[in-house]
Amino acid sequence: MAAQGKVSAWRPCIPGVVEVFHAHYTEYAYPMHVHDVWTLLIVDDGAVRYDLDRHEHGTPHDTVSLLPPHVPHNGSPVGPDGFRKRVLYLDASRLGEELIGPAVDGPDLRDPVLRRRVGQLHTALVRPGDELEAESRLTLIGERLRDLLRPGGGRGAARPDPALARRLRELLDERVVQGLTLEQATALVPAHPAHLVRAFSTAYGIAPHQYLMSRRVDRARRLLLAGRAPAEVAAETGFYDQAHLTRHFKRLVGVTPGRYRAAGARRPS
Repeated sequence: MAAQGKVSAWRPCIPGVVEVFHAHYTEYAYPMHVHDVWTLLIVDDGAVRYDLDRHEHGTPHDTVSLLPPHVPHNGSPVGPDGFRKRVLYLDASRLGEELIGPAVDGPDLRDPVLRRRVGQLHTALVRPGDELEAESRLTLIGERLRDLLRPGGGRGAARPDPALARRLRELLDERVVQGLTLEQATALVPAHPAHLVRAFSTAYGIAPHQYLMSRRVDRARRLLLAGRAPAEVAAETGFYDQAHLTRHFKRLVGVTPGRYRAAGARRPS
């Protein structure tokens, strides 16, 4: 599908919030990808269907979706008019790894209190000077998420994470910019190359190269929001050149790096 729509993105001065992302897409489908942070998503118009951990989910208006880090997901509009969404990317200081299993089991939370609080937080985040309100609301949201995902002290087992796949993921995380060839990987994680790729893909539902590109695009997003030029960002995030960055960035985000950088200079009205 063509990537048509409008986006706004910025980094607020709120501890634990990596990025705020507002988007209206009419004809865009996200391919399978990962983030290294939590994705807290609400849809204001339309609806999104997505696959997470090989299970299909959806996001009607009254739902808050929480997608855990390192778990592959995609996304596409349900109807012809597309969807309008607001997203927060949160680091581990706000939500811990113990919630990953429960979030994989039940990422779509139909809770009116949580939905209202997330909407109020987004309203506060677009108003400079309301940082204390935003941080207070985010604290309450974190508490509500933990209560919903771990009723009575927690539920859900940790996701299977075979040692071989986990070690390769660690190596990719350590070498996001410089990259890693399969030969280098098998020298550091003794295994047949095909077995190593299969182990990673089976464990995480995404190929190692897709994971690496997802991580690089995440880094590029943050540098672009800091005002860096796309050519500089490409060099600093491991892409061959700006065209290489643009191809992967547009595929995963839906807009070019230049448009994304420009969106970071303005906030939604």
